[in-house]
Amino acid sequence: MQIKGWGITDIIILVGYLSEIITEYFGDGSRWGITIRYVKTPVEYDTGLRLKAAENILHDMFLMMYCDNICPIDFKRLTREYNENNALIQVSAYSNDDLYTRDNMIISENGMVKLYDKQRTSKGLRGVDIGYALISKKVLSLIDSENCNFESIVYPKLVKEQKLYATVTKHRYYSIGSFERIELTRRFLSGQKYIFLDRDGVINERPPKANYVCKPEDFKWIAGAKKALKKLQEEGFFIIIVSNQAGIARGAMTEHDFELVQAKMESDLEEVGVTIGAVYHCPHGWDENCECRKPKPGMLYMAQKDYSINLTECVLIGDDERDIITAHNANMKGILVTDDYSLEDAVNDIIKGIIRDYEVNEL
Repeated sequence: MQIKGWGITDIIILVGYLSEIITEYFGDGSRWGITIRYVKTPVEYDTGLRLKAAENILHDMFLMMYCDNICPIDFKRLTREYNENNALIQVSAYSNDDLYTRDNMIISENGMVKLYDKQRTSKGLRGVDIGYALISKKVLSLIDSENCNFESIVYPKLVKEQKLYATVTKHRYYSIGSFERIELTRRFLSGQKYIFLDRDGVINERPPKANYVCKPEDFKWIAGAKKALKKLQEEGFFIIIVSNQAGIARGAMTEHDFELVQAKMESDLEEVGVTIGAVYHCPHGWDENCECRKPKPGMLYMAQKDYSINLTECVLIGDDERDIITAHNANMKGILVTDDYSLEDAVNDIIKGIIRDYEVNEL
């Protein structure tokens, strides 16, 4: 369970409609090594009164989650920012750069929520509350005895007090709020294994600095790389390549040149029965400030959305510390290959369940 992985084992479920189905399925939580308690309230109660009904058993600080959303948030970061901001509530928010849903917040650069609009009608909204909120129990005093929606009543009051903050993630969240969303959520929870690889220096020999693999004949396989990719496929991994290709921006090669090199690589792999699932590349120069050039994690998030991937369950294998920083920026693990630790070595370890997450000074 997600929250058990964060060390949370005391869980309270606020139930109402068809509560017996929920309690029958989850029971006391002992089969998962957690404790589950239930607070049952009338069906017509909104979230405000439901929380008030649980007030006596809530901790001074607690995590509130929505029952219909799931997202692999960075809980350590959420907790750290809650403490650093001296917040009364620290919500998790999806950046919504892809207009996946309708925004309901305005968030400043330091994470302070400047506007919360439950109705989503205000101008300039950017970001959406997805739950996973760390909450000080003190805020329950803002709820009176009348039936009310917790966010609609409490969040605007905390905005005025500058005590509502957001931890923003670019990782898409998943929900069961519509039939379309249910299908995406099924894919997200399917258990399909994904792995990300840098190309130059991991799969093929890296050219000298300021040079590029511009033509198919420039592509030279690293010993053991094809064998490693074959093993990954046999283990059920969907293989994704993420590669910076600044040679395109510098005029050393074209997009078509890149495609020809990729075609050569994929043709070689077809001969040994290997298929690359997807390839993402950044054609920009280092000074263009794009979101896709590593160490920014833009290419990882592109793939995440395209394939409904849980990035926190994936690794990125690269030959440069920037690859590792890219992985860590997406809350993933990063494996560094070197002259003494090849892609084949890394794959053999992964198959054994060993992930050598490389530590790099990212300051």
